Amino acid sequence: MIWISAARPGRTHDNTAAHQDHILTHLRAAGLGALADLGFRGLDNDILDPVIVTGYAASRTHKLTPGEKEANRVLAVGRAPVEHGFAHLKNWRILTKLRADPARATQLLRALLVLTNLEVDR
Repeated sequence: MIWISAARPGRTHDNTAAHQDHILTHLRAAGLGALADLGFRGLDNDILDPVIVTGYAASRTHKLTPGEKEANRVLAVGRAPVEHGFAHLKNWRILTKLRADPARATQLLRALLVLTNLEVDR
């Protein structure tokens, strides 16, 4: 993990937070891309140069094809290190009962991210 956004209410949708933080602009400027979960579907509609890659969603009327299922599996394998990063952050016991101003929570999480990255590198 290289970055954590500012704290927001839990009801904030992933796409709303990504728009507020200008994620697409930052990724394009850095020449990076991102593998994202289904919460980010519809965020990046640039078919020729996508920056955000999401999986396929099934519905009652649209069952996933074998190719779509395989694409979702490949995406899940690529996202696994991100999920492991979140799990490492949750090892910090202070986060289990955190009751603080969102600005302080953001500063704390960013500091813990640095410490976690140092620990993982070690």
